[in-house]
Amino acid sequence: MQDQLKVALVQSDLVWENPKGNRNNFSEKLESISEKVDLVVLPEMFTTGFTMNAGEVAETMQGETVSWMKRMASKLDTAIMGSVVISEDGKFYNRLLFVEASGKLTTYDKKHTFTLVGEEKTYAGGTERVIISYKGWKICPLICYDLRFPVWARNTEDYDVLIYVANWPKPRVSAWDALLKARAIENMSYCIGVNRVGVDGVKIGYSGHSAAYDVLGNQMTSIRPYEEQIETITLEKRHIQKYRNTLKFLNDRDDFILK
Repeated sequence: MQDQLKVALVQSDLVWENPKGNRNNFSEKLESISEKVDLVVLPEMFTTGFTMNAGEVAETMQGETVSWMKRMASKLDTAIMGSVVISEDGKFYNRLLFVEASGKLTTYDKKHTFTLVGEEKTYAGGTERVIISYKGWKICPLICYDLRFPVWARNTEDYDVLIYVANWPKPRVSAWDALLKARAIENMSYCIGVNRVGVDGVKIGYSGHSAAYDVLGNQMTSIRPYEEQIETITLEKRHIQKYRNTLKFLNDRDDFILK
């Protein structure tokens, strides 16, 4: 168990529907991280951009991207997470992959598909929330549109870190900023969001605004909008414990059943 967790947030442009090109780009970026980190966070659909052309770019769990993540995690002795277009049992999934240096792999399928652009017509939605135990930390991984649904993110397991990977467009980035901060405050956990920059293949622009917030909603990062940038932060268990012990807000949370 570690009292600290070092996390690298990788805010990057993406090459449209080009898994190999994106893997090559991220290989260079990850190898440029000069300090030892415990976890690297990549954006949503980091090998393709947010595409509805799943049939053209989907990979399997035995495909090149999963293999690449395992190689890079082992090489850098860190965990790597981000979402990928996956084909399985005749369906497509927007699937988050959390790969540890040992090769251990945990997955989460995006529950809230983005109906505004018809994501639900291409991708099957997930049904299970996942809590990852890693180096003594409990991590809740979610994807982009999930951020708008606070009940799905509610901290009923006393997780330590809530992490969103995203392709969140520029016109609604103020909502991204506000909701990341709110999720940290209401769940008394660290909250991290990693978003892409650039313009995708359907002319949607992204301004980044990747950020991390502490239990009190204080921003911990200074990542510049619109730019490719990697920032490393250190999370501390004592910060969580201090405020959960003195501000016992989670003790008063509502009981509910998700349907």
